[in-house]
Amino acid sequence: QVQLVESGGGLVQAGESLRLSCAASGPIFRGAIMGWYRQAPGKQRDMVAQLTPGGNTLYGDSVKGRFAISRNDAQTEIYLQMTTLKPEDTAVYYCNIYQRGVDFWGQGTQVTVSS
Repeated sequence: QVQLVESGGGLVQAGESLRLSCAASGPIFRGAIMGWYRQAPGKQRDMVAQLTPGGNTLYGDSVKGRFAISRNDAQTEIYLQMTTLKPEDTAVYYCNIYQRGVDFWGQGTQVTVSS
């Protein structure tokens, strides 16, 4: 069973940076798509960033140019570097792995950006 544990969330001021980490364990296959999603209160969970097995990246429109997803070679760590944070980035951020038709989720980490 794949397990994901996020860390690195917190309270920052607008314009600051934050780096989220996700520790992944269990059977992770080479074809896994890794990603970060976020959910603000009263809103749906939205895709923030995705990283394909081939290294291609996809970003939500609101974070393009500010956020960057990456992973280590062993696929045991997934990162989200967030820069120039805005109050509207406030949400719970979830790590995700999608493989063989199954979604795996972490428990989420809170990011709060004050104005």
